[in-house]
Amino acid sequence: MNKQEEKIALLSDMIAFAIVDGELHEREYLFLSIIATELGIDKTQLNQLFHEEHRSEVIKSEFERIQQFYRLALLMHCDGVLHEREHIKIHEIGINMGLNPHAIKRVLKAMETSPTKMISPEFLLEVFHEQLN
Repeated sequence: MNKQEEKIALLSDMIAFAIVDGELHEREYLFLSIIATELGIDKTQLNQLFHEEHRSEVIKSEFERIQQFYRLALLMHCDGVLHEREHIKIHEIGINMGLNPHAIKRVLKAMETSPTKMISPEFLLEVFHEQLN
């Protein structure tokens, strides 16, 4: 698989997660647009992904899995409403990515208590890496 296909797969995962609660909030779409731009995917291609079947790919690198998990967690918080279905799904996705369930809970709890719903990259990596020791 080439890098462009990997980027599209990552964005497809995010789109599938964004609509898990049954709707796409304007802030979620804006967040997805920002991510698409960062990944080099234009708005036309982004909009087309909403109409295609979801195609998830296995992320090989642990760092990239952690990064994608954090993107999904940010997406979950960007509309200001934390739906139960989103909460359940983010745990399921993290576990399916092979991430430590305890670390997932710690990161999500830290994000919930943060006024901006963001955490530092150092804290994010520290939480997942301390589980390896």
